[in-house]
Amino acid sequence: MWQLFQFPLCPFSRKVRLVLGEKGVAHELQRENPWERRDEFVDLNPAGETPVMVEPDRGVTLIGSQPICEYFDETVDKAQMIQGNAVARAEIRRLTEWFDQKLFAEVVAPLLNERMLKRVLHSQSPDTNVLRHAMRVANGHMDYFDYLLDHRRWLAGNSLSLADFTAAAHLSVIDYLGGLDWRGHQQTKDWYSVMKSRPCFRPLLGERMDGIVPPKHYDKVDF
Repeated sequence: MWQLFQFPLCPFSRKVRLVLGEKGVAHELQRENPWERRDEFVDLNPAGETPVMVEPDRGVTLIGSQPICEYFDETVDKAQMIQGNAVARAEIRRLTEWFDQKLFAEVVAPLLNERMLKRVLHSQSPDTNVLRHAMRVANGHMDYFDYLLDHRRWLAGNSLSLADFTAAAHLSVIDYLGGLDWRGHQQTKDWYSVMKSRPCFRPLLGERMDGIVPPKHYDKVDF
């Protein structure tokens, strides 16, 4: 059986978990704290980053959320994640890259550092200036979500795609860390409610990190 080495608040791990759940791929979760840089894990991925998937019986190792997602999209017909003509597929990949790079760097990474890593590794309090800036930037990203959803049924077009699951994975981490102000973003809120209602989302919403309590609305579909 596939094993997924992942960290619960890693948005890239969550992205893979959502896709695997949507596609019905059986797997076992292996908790990995990337900052520990375990020798056995670094042997799997020299970058020391989650997620990594391993199929021991076949000797297959897959590294990184995008290669993992595309591997299963090519090998499992159910719930195609990158579909349509060449233009449509390019747009799905563009937005997926936007969320994985720009949204992560500008919002998710600062929040994870301030609200989680400082506490876990250094027993330090978060820098409120960094938190406020990340939340302001998050609001700008949600404006872009609203714009996309004003013109499309889903983020990348008329079909549910990898762009939606990628965005939802990142937003779920930001929301867990209290970094989202949903006021004035009804389009994005409605879309996210639909994403949260999917069965693949339920395991994520039920998990909790020790010492970090999410907002009360975090696991509610209607919020």
